[in-house]
Amino acid sequence: SLPAASGLAEMGAHWIHGPSPGNPVFCLASRYGLLGPEAAREENQQVEAGGHPPMPSVTYGSSGKVLSPKAVREARDLFYALLASTRAFQGSKEPPWPSVGQYVRAEIARTVPTMAGGQDDARRLQLAVLAACLKLECCISGTHSMDLVALEPFGEYVSLPGLDCTFPGGYSSLAERLLSDLPEGTVLLSKAVRTIQWQGSFREEGDDARVFPVRVECEDGDVFLADHVIVTVPLGFLKEHHQEFFQPPLPERKAQAIRHLGFGTNNKIFLEFEQPFWEPQQQLLEVVWEDESPLEEPSADLEANWFKKLIGFVVLQPPEQHGHVLCGFIAGKESEHMETLSDAEVLGAMTRVLRTVTGNPSLPAPRSVLRSRWHSAPYTRGSYSYVAVGSSGDDIDVLAQPLPEDPRDPRPLQLLFAGEATHRTFYSTTHGALLSGWREAERLNQLFQA
Repeated sequence: SLPAASGLAEMGAHWIHGPSPGNPVFCLASRYGLLGPEAAREENQQVEAGGHPPMPSVTYGSSGKVLSPKAVREARDLFYALLASTRAFQGSKEPPWPSVGQYVRAEIARTVPTMAGGQDDARRLQLAVLAACLKLECCISGTHSMDLVALEPFGEYVSLPGLDCTFPGGYSSLAERLLSDLPEGTVLLSKAVRTIQWQGSFREEGDDARVFPVRVECEDGDVFLADHVIVTVPLGFLKEHHQEFFQPPLPERKAQAIRHLGFGTNNKIFLEFEQPFWEPQQQLLEVVWEDESPLEEPSADLEANWFKKLIGFVVLQPPEQHGHVLCGFIAGKESEHMETLSDAEVLGAMTRVLRTVTGNPSLPAPRSVLRSRWHSAPYTRGSYSYVAVGSSGDDIDVLAQPLPEDPRDPRPLQLLFAGEATHRTFYSTTHGALLSGWREAERLNQLFQA
């Protein structure tokens, strides 16, 4: 039986995306017995969700009413059809638009009938739901706006089949299992690295001293000499520090890939309630601001409107384990603004949103709030990567290329690179991160066997 992880809240990775045999995170979790009975079912492994979780959901409008499921479904189906049609531009020399956002908006303008006759309200609602779909897509892509996400390579991202599932004992239960196989003291925590010097000749202390090409210096002054270092720091950290972090600096091609690839913020806001105001079977409470349209510029006033970027709340299951907890998702600049606010300000804003959309001005406030702050985190500076306008999947491969670049170098593979941002088809995921780590370990295995 699984340990009761009471009050568990995932601040980082949440789901196994596409839990099926092609997903190494799912395979390890299954082998270690870390999943609930639902996740392991064959039928669940065959669901094609296309990366968009089909949860039982209710959609609230800002007018304080539940929106017509049929109207919401029709708008959402249109949106996903448009999103799917972006695959046609893969490898195209001249895509119609540079970004996914511009393409989707142009298609919406073309296909959603203009205001005419009695259709005004229906069209307005459709546009409002489409605006909400774009915000959800921002969370999935980890970006401020889909206008920043390149259209042509967008279809390279691969979604695995399977109904997204969570770890009953927390995502960390997998890392703990993997760690338990390693000798004590192998992994050092709270050991921030200041610089990685490579292409050097660093001598050990002692008589039969060896010379190493790589020297890793920590912020506490400790030094490690090595033949090979696998660098798995987030792309957000590299964007900010690669110049001084590596000595000598990375070759220009690699630096350019770091600059051009996208890296944004997706944060969670957990709200704990004394009693649920939602129905037991509801798993997702979506929020639609009915006056919004993807064809109009959103307000630039973060202070006043940041909370409108929130896509809604996932209900943490089961309540016996988590209590009555909602997990809200919010991406982009608004999400980064949220990080600067106090807990009380965030809790107040969330309470106002929920009172507005439920139409219940006396809805009790949550009793506590907990949130991620991935943009403020100095070694992360955001959540995960996307292929930005001005970059391509080739940049991901360039980022993944080990150094030195010359394969005939007498001291090969001094710096190797792994992490989600180095996986061309699974970027932004834990399974992409895991596979990239295995890829680099295998590269070293090949070298040692040669």
